[in-house]
Amino acid sequence: MRAAVSIGLTGTTDPDTIRVLAPRIEQLGFSTLWINDVPGGDSLDGLRVAAASSEELGLATGVIPLDRRPADTLDLHGLPTDRTTLGIGSGAATHPLALVRDGIATLRAATDAAIVVGALGPKMRRLAAERADGVLLNWLTPQAAADADAELRSAASAAVAPALRSVLYVRTIAEPDARPVLEREVARYEKVPSYAANFARLGVRPIDTTISSAADLPAFDVVDEIVLRAVTPTGSLAELERFVEETARWRESGE
Repeated sequence: MRAAVSIGLTGTTDPDTIRVLAPRIEQLGFSTLWINDVPGGDSLDGLRVAAASSEELGLATGVIPLDRRPADTLDLHGLPTDRTTLGIGSGAATHPLALVRDGIATLRAATDAAIVVGALGPKMRRLAAERADGVLLNWLTPQAAADADAELRSAASAAVAPALRSVLYVRTIAEPDARPVLEREVARYEKVPSYAANFARLGVRPIDTTISSAADLPAFDVVDEIVLRAVTPTGSLAELERFVEETARWRESGE
């Protein structure tokens, strides 16, 4: 596969679960552990746990909404900068481009960690190409992701920017019992205005942006990195262990 393959966990994942999973994810050859940032779940705290229990595993936030957590309030201690990627986004900000532009500048002054921008639309992707180290794409079909990757490359070339990472975050199930959870998450995002507008603009069904089996994975090999966001029946440690073991087999079968 062209793409590196990584694992994504929710920000509310129990620290003890992260402590156990991180070294196993590293051992199985995944590139990075991405932890999203949600109310009640601090991605940076989770990554500190993962950093302490792994040696070379990449560590990434996917993504911190700067309207809720301003860049100058983020506690970055305990995160090895050579392994860390700070994924940031605008959240529900009134002026999203200005917020993210200023956030990138603030973080550049505070850390040498890589910065990627969560971007739904072309303007935010252009900003990422000009100012950041990459873009985190979300809820895209393989074709839409390939189109966005090409657009990013074009914007980076026009900006005379260094090589950028294109990362695709994909909701993934590895067992049939997880499908109802996946379908509920799809239904929830369909009701979010910004995502609903994006689905309509692209003419895609959100369920078509997800992975349910090994056969689905190769089609998404159109970016630099694929993040398999683990969706399991209850989020238990045993289920997540099964998820990383199974998806490691998927990755190996595609190499």
